This record gives sequence, C-alpha cells and structure tokens, in this order.
Amino acid sequence: MKLRADGYYVNRHSCYLLQYHLVLVTKYRKPVITGNLEKALKGYTLQYFKDRDIPVHAMETMPDHIHILFDAPPQMNLAEFINAFKSASSRQMRKRHGDQVSKYYWEPYFWSLSYFIGTVSDRTKQAVEAYIRNQKQ
Repeated sequence: MKLRADGYYVNRHSCYLLQYHLVLVTKYRKPVITGNLEKALKGYTLQYFKDRDIPVHAMETMPDHIHILFDAPPQMNLAEFINAFKSASSRQMRKRHGDQVSKYYWEPYFWSLSYFIGTVSDRTKQAVEAYIRNQKQ
C-alpha cells in the first residue's frame, strides 16, 4: 500500500483510508496470552501483517484477548483475512508453546470463533490507539 503525504493510500483506481480495530478473544476466555506466548504472539502478528503489507498502528494483549489497530486496502476481504490470521496464529502458538496452551485446551483450540471488528475514523484513531496502548494499566 502506498501512503501519500496527506495520510491517504492510493492504488491504481482509488484513494482511501480504511482503518479497523480488531479484538480477538481466546476460546472460553482462558488467560493463555502470557509470558513467552504473549511475546511470540505479538511478534508473529506484526510479521503476519507486514508480510501482507498491512500497517499496524497499535497492538496490545491481555491474558484473554488481543487488540490490533490496522489499515487495510478496499479490496481486502476482512472476514477471510481475520479467519486466516486466527488459523495461522493458533497453529503457530500451539506449535511453539504447546505446553502453555495445553494447560487450558485439550483440543486444538486457541481463538474463539467470534471477534470484534470496528471502523476507525480520523477523529477516533488517536482515542483507539490510546485505549489499546493503555490496556494493561
């Protein structure tokens, strides 16, 4: 995605600024996102989004959920992207931190099937960024 000086993205046929606040919750809201798994999940998330050219503005975890504020192009199918990320991150966390995950899940679970996604405007972006950054306080 190409960012113009005025803060809008452009591609061949459009000029846009689409920002989203995503919240993913662990299955049964189990407090599994802690310690080394938390660090690994944050790193994996940033790399996953970067590999797909999706800018992340803010991200923070709590033991049972993660908040991500990101930009997306208009042609992106959000439901497919989110479900692919949930599947990939779940596999990676179970692979890398299976001992920690297995304390809470006896089957191949990690994320709840549901999630929250909301649009963010220029006016609310700073408020959402501050909210996400202050999760642990």
